Amino acid sequence: MLVAAAVCPCPPLLVPELAAGAAPELDTARAACTDALGVLAAARPDRLVVVGPGDERGHGAYAQGTAGSFRGFGVDVDVRLGRAAADQAVLPEPSRGPLPTSLAVAAWLLERTGWADAPIEGLAVEPLTAERCIQTGRDIATRAERVALLVMGDASACRTLKAPGYLDERAEPFDASVARALGKADVAALKTLDIQLAHDLKASGRAPWQILAGAAEQSGLSGTLLYDDAPYGVGYLVATWS
Repeated sequence: MLVAAAVCPCPPLLVPELAAGAAPELDTARAACTDALGVLAAARPDRLVVVGPGDERGHGAYAQGTAGSFRGFGVDVDVRLGRAAADQAVLPEPSRGPLPTSLAVAAWLLERTGWADAPIEGLAVEPLTAERCIQTGRDIATRAERVALLVMGDASACRTLKAPGYLDERAEPFDASVARALGKADVAALKTLDIQLAHDLKASGRAPWQILAGAAEQSGLSGTLLYDDAPYGVGYLVATWS
């Protein structure tokens, strides 16, 4: 059963070495992510499942201890998705190769907070249908008696003229609706997110958020929104469900 969840954005710029002189601009977001992971640890889960969007580095299942790197972004920073263990559980058909960016950012956050509270599994997903996302979430919730989710993903990338997806007037209301749903742990609202609109707005978190919705169906969790801003024209949201 799902006992806690944290939702965090996944821009590589969260890693200060990569952001360089601009690192302080995301200090508040980093602090919110740290607080969110504290909620996961306080729930004392038996297993932590990290879910994020896949990318050109790959998608699928990633076992505890899988390595990742930000060298492709020009910085000498390597990470691991938790410490490798001899008795680690492996998801079906584990992917080979380095962590995709979203899971590498998650691994960096977990290392930064010294996560050692439960075994970890990683899952990088394609833009699945809502039905597949919801079923995936249901399956994750049965992995252990007490499951926690770390859900990585950004909101729209179209909030300003200089945003990666340019300015789209639909972006701000879309992000506001997602922020409300995450802040209220509104499972129904997340299940019915407009997939085409999310795609148009380059919202990478859509599928991971819907996986969270499926996992939380029977959980009765309450939500808290910790961060809601759009630096660089991209919507970044941090929330906890507990």
